[in-house]
Amino acid sequence: MMMEKIALRSRLWMAGAAMSAVLVAALPAYAVTPADTLVEGFAIDDIISMDPAEAFEISTAEVTGNTYDLLVRLDLADTSKVKGDLAESWTVSDDGLTYTFKLKPGLKFASGNPLTAADVAWSFERVVKLDKGPAFILTQFGLTADNITEKAKAADDSTFVFTVDKAYAPSFVLNCLSATVGSVVDKKLVSEHLKAMTPSDDYKFDNDFGNEWLKTNSAGSGIYALREWRANEAVVLDRNENYHGEKGKLARVIYRHMKESSGQRLALEAGDIDVARNLEPNDLEAIAKNADIVTTSAPKGTVYYISLNQKNEKLAKPEVRQAFKYLVDYEAIGSTLIKGIGEIHQTFLPKGVLGELDENPFKLDVAKAKELLEKAGLKDGFSVTMDVRSSQPVTGIAESFQQTAGQAGIKIEIIPGDGKQTLTKYRARNHDIYIGQWGQDYFDPNSNAQTFASNPDNADTGKVATLAWRNAWDIPEMTKETEAALLEKDAAKRADMYKKLEKEGLETSPFVIIFQQIENAAIRSNLKGFKLGPSFDTNFVGTISKE
Repeated sequence: MMMEKIALRSRLWMAGAAMSAVLVAALPAYAVTPADTLVEGFAIDDIISMDPAEAFEISTAEVTGNTYDLLVRLDLADTSKVKGDLAESWTVSDDGLTYTFKLKPGLKFASGNPLTAADVAWSFERVVKLDKGPAFILTQFGLTADNITEKAKAADDSTFVFTVDKAYAPSFVLNCLSATVGSVVDKKLVSEHLKAMTPSDDYKFDNDFGNEWLKTNSAGSGIYALREWRANEAVVLDRNENYHGEKGKLARVIYRHMKESSGQRLALEAGDIDVARNLEPNDLEAIAKNADIVTTSAPKGTVYYISLNQKNEKLAKPEVRQAFKYLVDYEAIGSTLIKGIGEIHQTFLPKGVLGELDENPFKLDVAKAKELLEKAGLKDGFSVTMDVRSSQPVTGIAESFQQTAGQAGIKIEIIPGDGKQTLTKYRARNHDIYIGQWGQDYFDPNSNAQTFASNPDNADTGKVATLAWRNAWDIPEMTKETEAALLEKDAAKRADMYKKLEKEGLETSPFVIIFQQIENAAIRSNLKGFKLGPSFDTNFVGTISKE
């Protein structure tokens, strides 16, 4: 009978017989997770590739953040700043174009290979030449396949020199280098796994810079190293014994793919996992009654918003744009639909970012909205459509908004669809109203300011498809202000420039920004040192231990 129970638990744990022998060994069939292993229930079905030059998904960012090092990282004590990671120090030339980084001595990769400035230079080169999704974070500094070896190069084993095309604010450059695309890879190890390319592969270079191999392997110097990733099943990390800092407290970290909130809650309560990462409000409320479980949370750099297409002549009226901001029941949404997973936030920069304006001036005020509509010549209201992705909490928010807008005479027809359908229509500027979310590409105010407050070319053929462009909001002056903020070297002055842009957005923009995402986690009470960071690549697992 005991053997039958063990076999049953093993089948539940393994989610089928597809796992490899090495992963079987990493996931023993215990009712209580092993003392030297952290097991997290996490929806990891978004992972496409583990290559930091290609990966651009939430779950992958967390894995990359723990398996690779960067020149600099966010300073979690003050996220408006960065601190050295591999870099011991750095200087910026008087003309603001050249950044020189001195590496810490004695660095090694998880493989045991020495880490030098040549590895840093090659890491930048492969990002630019592969030109995958996140490459723009580096190429926006004027880097191309033709000039990358001159613009990002090793002066000697411990000195890396990076040259940009304009005298940007140093904080902007450094924040971009703290993104996962700046991860430093082991050139010697990856070079053993290059795939030769031919003209028939429709590829620009004679090899793939190890991209195919790095999709399922790691070659970093982070506190952990990737042992194995099995799509939609699990990610297993082993402690890096060659790590240059304090080594991970646990020998192994396992992310079990568990998509359903209820499944994570049940597994956490049973002791099958140590951490549940995707709990919805109802499960968060239920778990709060369990004395063996505690919860923690952290704001993330993702904001949810409603946008009004300025091609619609009614929505383009300034008074109408402002009226919509008084037709959201922020209090009700905050206490129900986003309870525990978001907080009301009405400006485009999320909390924790340089220049964030902590002001929420709007509340539900139907009378005020009616006054504005009458001033716009629309006393009797009007009808519009609203494209909504069929998922929570956006569907619930849309229905709440439909009801409150109706009190002011605005009839909203909700058009539901999947993510691809709604985004395709939105990106083509064919919507009336759209509800969506925007997450930072890198931890710098420009990531959001550029999309919410800049529109260099409002024509349908415009190449810079910011959110302002998607909503046909033609703002030449704000665009100039956004560009100027990139060149302001004084951090305090730069912060003030973004605050001014946010105030202008509150007063005039077609964006009704509703809330900022809060990531939450429920953990077993014997877990110590678990902390969620301000971004998904700063959810570090090295400090976690068990009692």
